[in-house]
Amino acid sequence: MCGILAVLGCADWSQAKRARVLACSRRLKHRGPDWSGLYQCEGNFLAQQRLAVVSPLSGDQPLYNQDRTVVVVANGEIYNHKKIRKQFAAKHTFTTGSDCEVIIPLYEEYGENIVNMLDGVFAFVLYDTRNNTYMAARDAIGVNPLYIGWGSDGAVWIASEMKALHDDCPKFELFPPGHLYSSAGGGFRRWYNPEWFAELVPATPYQPLVLREAFEKAVIKRLMTDVPFGVLLSGGLDSSLVASVTKRHLIETEAAKKFGTELHSFVVGLENSPDLKAAREVADFLGTIHHEFHFTVQDGIDAIEEVIYHNETYDVTTIRASTPMFLMARKIKALGVKMVLSGEGSDELLGGYLYFHFAPNKEEFHKETCRKVKALHQYDCLRANKATSAWGLEVRVPFLDKEFIDVTMSMDPEWKLYDPELGRIEKWVMRKAFDDEEEPYLPKHILYRQKEQFSDGVGYSWIDGLKAFTEQQVTDEMMKNSAEEFPYNTPINKEAYYYRMIFQRLYPQESARETVPWGPSIACSTPAAIEWVAQWKASNDPSGRLIASHNSATPAHADADTHANANGKVQKGNGEVANGNGHVNGNGKVTANGKANGALE
Repeated sequence: MCGILAVLGCADWSQAKRARVLACSRRLKHRGPDWSGLYQCEGNFLAQQRLAVVSPLSGDQPLYNQDRTVVVVANGEIYNHKKIRKQFAAKHTFTTGSDCEVIIPLYEEYGENIVNMLDGVFAFVLYDTRNNTYMAARDAIGVNPLYIGWGSDGAVWIASEMKALHDDCPKFELFPPGHLYSSAGGGFRRWYNPEWFAELVPATPYQPLVLREAFEKAVIKRLMTDVPFGVLLSGGLDSSLVASVTKRHLIETEAAKKFGTELHSFVVGLENSPDLKAAREVADFLGTIHHEFHFTVQDGIDAIEEVIYHNETYDVTTIRASTPMFLMARKIKALGVKMVLSGEGSDELLGGYLYFHFAPNKEEFHKETCRKVKALHQYDCLRANKATSAWGLEVRVPFLDKEFIDVTMSMDPEWKLYDPELGRIEKWVMRKAFDDEEEPYLPKHILYRQKEQFSDGVGYSWIDGLKAFTEQQVTDEMMKNSAEEFPYNTPINKEAYYYRMIFQRLYPQESARETVPWGPSIACSTPAAIEWVAQWKASNDPSGRLIASHNSATPAHADADTHANANGKVQKGNGEVANGNGHVNGNGKVTANGKANGALE
């Protein structure tokens, strides 16, 4: 993980301008504490702050072609770089071991039509001095962050994080995933155009071995590293499968020759939280060297301002989940680890969030997965990348491999639907694919453990503590005036108001607040999915525990005075006992115990 900044077409070429670009680039030093570089050609500047993970001794940037007429700064991992190197061995003289150097010979051979040839995640800027043109590109899903802004002198600013350009650009915005920006072409164009973007319902049957093989390939290619690494292990399905596949195939990799076959795993949580217990169990089963980090609610509260500064968001769910990850990343980096694998992306691809239980049909289910994947760059990708890069730690996410995405999004969504009558819980297709009796990947009860949102799994009192704290910090009078204070994306509760106050102080520009998504959500749903169940429209909290099919739903966590046990039946409810298809209990809490068709009684 690195930080890049490009300022292109400046009217000012002076040393003072160079110093200003350097100062802005240094705001990204947390992303790349190992080295920095700056290229200048008249009013064009390309700067990089490097985190050295591949070829630490020879991969400093900017990168150049042989006569230094083409210049690149990049934040990325190009997993097929060795194949591309072989392709151009006779035509191009490679001067570094950087995986990103292959961008240059591809450009010299094919021009700007190269981005789809790169297998990996990336954000890069390329400047061609021969015709004074430049291009920039961002990976398919937006795993790596990127922003674009326009200076008052007409210069184009492109940066890994908003903080590097927000003071110098009257207007700026997110650089959209799957796009490239070309000065010669006059702006943006989409380079990533998969079939699922049209949101048409696919018909490919479920093939468990195909799914398993695609995921294993995605994990193995991400073991490309020249520095110590590990896995984030919450004990849920996604991170546990990443850890299991990594452990199983590590011995076959170049990394094993350098660092051995012992795998380090990491988890964070409040004392006695669900994730700590589950992660410990998985680590024991896999035989990892396990590291367990504890934090208190007060530790998290004290870190919130830093989290908002680094993550550049005021989204409630993102801040809740980012804070424990931010604290854990610091501990991991202190152990000398520079790269970790993580499980982000599975819930969006496979409909793993509990609210998917209530999808009315497979068509709506599939459309919602499409919406969720398209928005990942504003939520989980942003969280995973920025909360860890704050401490110079790189996160890799195998579930968001392009080939794996193609396999999952081309599958008939009928197979992904929650259907307890057929024994299918959320993400059943993934669980079944890795349910190997002879050589088990995971213990059965872990393989079939219910989904937890990360902010819930680290300990339920974390969210409750945040609510109690922000209740004290924001008065009722402040909430009454929230629409006047924040007319754009007005906060609807005190927790959201508190985060917005901090964000507004750090990033006061109108463009800054427009980079953050907003809208009603239940258990991480999009606003469109709120329409599936009428009672959800009254909720102003996105926690997954508000879905009554969650095993830990309690009166403290819901509007209804009910308690749902593991099979969804209601005990001590004010309303009627619901034991089936989306019935409502008490004051409107929804229980999905039978096939969730969204029908309400």
